[in-house]
Amino acid sequence: MHMHLLADLQSAFAHAMTTGKAGPVVEHLVGGADPGKRLNIHLRHYEASLATALCEKFEACAWLAGADLVNAAARAYVRAQPPRQPCIAEYGGDFPEFLAQHGRARTMPYLESFAMLEWAVGRVSIAIDYSPLSWSDVGRIGSEHLVDSVLALHPGLRYVRSTWGVDQLMTTYLSGTQPERFVLPESDTFIEVRGARGTVHLARLDGATFTFRRDLAAGRSVGDAAESALELNSTFNPGEALGLLVHAGLVIATTAQANAS
Repeated sequence: MHMHLLADLQSAFAHAMTTGKAGPVVEHLVGGADPGKRLNIHLRHYEASLATALCEKFEACAWLAGADLVNAAARAYVRAQPPRQPCIAEYGGDFPEFLAQHGRARTMPYLESFAMLEWAVGRVSIAIDYSPLSWSDVGRIGSEHLVDSVLALHPGLRYVRSTWGVDQLMTTYLSGTQPERFVLPESDTFIEVRGARGTVHLARLDGATFTFRRDLAAGRSVGDAAESALELNSTFNPGEALGLLVHAGLVIATTAQANAS
């Protein structure tokens, strides 16, 4: 293998680190009797450090399903899906789905939802707090433009839908209690996760309100979010739902879409 450019050498090392295939770069290592062994140390450290960081994000899953399972899944995940972004805080967003397909996790149908909830809890707990808009601030848009407006919601919001009551299980974990017996209910559950600066609050919503808020958080217009909610529940009141959202301090900015006239 001929590599004359620094970029080529860096790319080869990155490939070795993420795949564990060190062969192509060993010939370029110098120093010591066996520089390849030093590279193997780096390879092991790379995998172990990423797996440890991932396990720290899913400590509740380890509490529920066993640390051995989560650690093994984390190491497999690191090998299969190396980081694609420089920020390690963003790494692991799709680990819940990966974990659910690993080993004995396949016998735990609730584990993926619980892991998704834990990821959401972790993300909102490090969010920065923002000053909310008042109802009068929102009203300045004008009723004729409001339906086409996009609302920026507080960054410490996540929405998780589950067919299991995993919010009750997460509350048990966060409280630090150890119940002798816990029955996990199987039911369609719509969870709002709210937090900032280390605080976390879980709340259950009805399906229409959940859909309305989730769509707004995803950047859809007020009108589009209301339409989705009304498809679930024809008695849904968009105006009332928007008022509750604003009064809860969850709207931090508004932006009228370009097609608003």
